[in-house]
Amino acid sequence: MRVLAIDDQQLVLLPLQKRLAELGYEVKIETDAAKGLELYESFKPDLVIVDINMPGVSGLEVVKHIRITKNSQIPIMVLSGDTKDETITEGFDLGINDYMKKPLSLNEISARVKRLIGVPEGQDKVSTSNVMIQERCVGVVIPCYNEEERLLSDEFTSYIDKNSGYHLCFVNDGSKDKTLEVLNELKKGREDFITVYDCEKNGGKAEAVRLGMLHMAKKEDLDYIGFLDADLSTDLADFDDLVKTIETSEFKIVSGSRISRMGADITKESARKIISLTINFIIRKILKMDFKDTQCGAKIFRKDVIDIAFGEKFITQWIFDVEIFKRMSIHFGLKEAKAMLCEQPLKRWIHADGSKLSMKDSVKIVGQLGQIAWVYRNKKQNTKKAA
Repeated sequence: MRVLAIDDQQLVLLPLQKRLAELGYEVKIETDAAKGLELYESFKPDLVIVDINMPGVSGLEVVKHIRITKNSQIPIMVLSGDTKDETITEGFDLGINDYMKKPLSLNEISARVKRLIGVPEGQDKVSTSNVMIQERCVGVVIPCYNEEERLLSDEFTSYIDKNSGYHLCFVNDGSKDKTLEVLNELKKGREDFITVYDCEKNGGKAEAVRLGMLHMAKKEDLDYIGFLDADLSTDLADFDDLVKTIETSEFKIVSGSRISRMGADITKESARKIISLTINFIIRKILKMDFKDTQCGAKIFRKDVIDIAFGEKFITQWIFDVEIFKRMSIHFGLKEAKAMLCEQPLKRWIHADGSKLSMKDSVKIVGQLGQIAWVYRNKKQNTKKAA
């Protein structure tokens, strides 16, 4: 029994292909709908699973080709995030057999496939899957410098194995220990879900994040791209909450916030907390925004602002987050930038031992804030003159 699945997002297709193959189906996948139609001719599938919103040839055009041009009645299932009544109605009018809304579990997809075309002969019972097929695909940049001892590899791999739609990009920032070896080992067998971007020289966290974000922005199947600290002081489940916010809103950036509140597990060293409060007060004055916490290492961005936020090198090493928000306000204007930014409290943030930011560095930040205020004030004036 042959199944052809067409979706422009490979991160959706790969777990689907793996699961259906485990159940005994012969499965081929294609991210280009035009090529998918060519594959339909040669592969001669017993079932076609197709997304609706794809660049070039849409899913409904694929359905029309099969039902009208080829006059074929093979089962067609739509797997899409599009829930507009007119789209669903048009799909059934054209002759689709089933319409599935992302996100949904691989177990449900498998059950619907079995209902339409049956179970392959001789197939033993296969254990159920706990993987969800998501509507969106997300890239996560994780800067790493000498993380050999504290990189929580199992937590990263376990999360992407259970949650489709995530692609992790680990940026090795010129580490002097065996971090690169650890990362390459982590990537083995998961090359479609994990990228290792190696910087031969240590350029600091700001540059590592910047290069990783620009690298991931080139991947066409990603909807959003963010960054996260390697120590998982903010865990991936909490990061996913930031993604849910940006995909259900008009925000361009959603930033995690380590605000202490009931029901949240937020811990900081007392001295670090005092310095953070002082720095955040200065930052609010510079940005003219009522941010509670700009420096949390968990943020998610829409792709259309990646170049604005990360296109140029940062002038500071540790507080590049402030520069990002400053760049947004200069580019869009303060009022519009405020409407694009969301600060979302985290459920969990734990200070991890081995942090690269020392107390001495924290004091230096005050001077770097003055540098940001001066440089970006001049940038704003130059922008006004150019206009």
